[in-house]
Amino acid sequence: MAHKLAFIGFGVVGQGLAEIIRDKKEALRQDEGFEANIVAISDLLKGSIYHPNGLDIDTALRVLRETGSLENYPPTQGLVTGWDSLKTIRETNADTIIEVSYTDVKTGQPAINHCKAAFENGKNVVMTNKGPVALAYKELSEIANKHGVYWGFEGTVMSGTPALRMPIATLAGNDITEIRGILNGTTNYILTQMEIAGITYEEALKEAQELGYAEADPTSDVEGYDARYKIVILSNYVMRAPLTVEEVSCKGITGITLRDIETAKAEGKRWKLLAKARKEGNKVIASIAPEKVDITDSLASISGATNAITYKCDLLGAVTLSGAGAGKVETGFSLLIDLITIDRQKQLVKI
Repeated sequence: MAHKLAFIGFGVVGQGLAEIIRDKKEALRQDEGFEANIVAISDLLKGSIYHPNGLDIDTALRVLRETGSLENYPPTQGLVTGWDSLKTIRETNADTIIEVSYTDVKTGQPAINHCKAAFENGKNVVMTNKGPVALAYKELSEIANKHGVYWGFEGTVMSGTPALRMPIATLAGNDITEIRGILNGTTNYILTQMEIAGITYEEALKEAQELGYAEADPTSDVEGYDARYKIVILSNYVMRAPLTVEEVSCKGITGITLRDIETAKAEGKRWKLLAKARKEGNKVIASIAPEKVDITDSLASISGATNAITYKCDLLGAVTLSGAGAGKVETGFSLLIDLITIDRQKQLVKI
């Protein structure tokens, strides 16, 4: 039976997933036994459409591209328009909510309320919004468990690179005592360009903005706030240690100068903005700060907008994972793998 999906938010990431589902439909069905039927899309700016038998994704994408509004979707018997996000979550026949709405990372809203509504109505959620996971992990996990539904958020840390799934699935049995990572591609690109091209922070930031790596207001990236949310998620989910955003000391890269870059190079080192969490007794101590790492360090070779993370394990030692930390297709894939995981779990239950 096809997995029925409702999208809450339909920007770049949501459309990326929709295109993947469309383009890989046959391969997913044959290789994974996975079939998806998009029944609803609700976006604050682009409008809302719902049909219990499913929507034609090519038509929805075309209408949105040509008119800017999903509600210009051709009228058919059973089609409903105009529902807000919460009504879409509660009243559609979707099994799983794809939560990719525009959300305030400082409050986690409206995504936190979207998760609660979905869980309380027996619906799974897969999402890329960091706020709810970083700010309300314990509360939302308990609600999801109470209602027997799945909550997937692989894309919140390193996009489609399995920074969450890999340690849980393949490092099981290890005690992960420390996590160190380059969790923000914008800052890594800036530091790389400062070293390789010999340009100033301001010049490298401008480059990053022109290439789409940095926002017009880059504060969240360059001051380390984005990475801080991600290390909180890793602490709570991977290390199973409660940690709040306020407990993480945070310093960005805006004070790094070309002289600092050259000094590090002369010492055989390289500047990286590191997110770190380590176990100390019964608690976890975490920080975000620029740091000179030895050139032989596994994280020193990570250049450009790439992300990477090292898990220090008691049995296996240090394990490093690197890959894309952003991107339309890459983040769309993070949602897809969460959906495939839900389907695999359903199959296990049947067995």
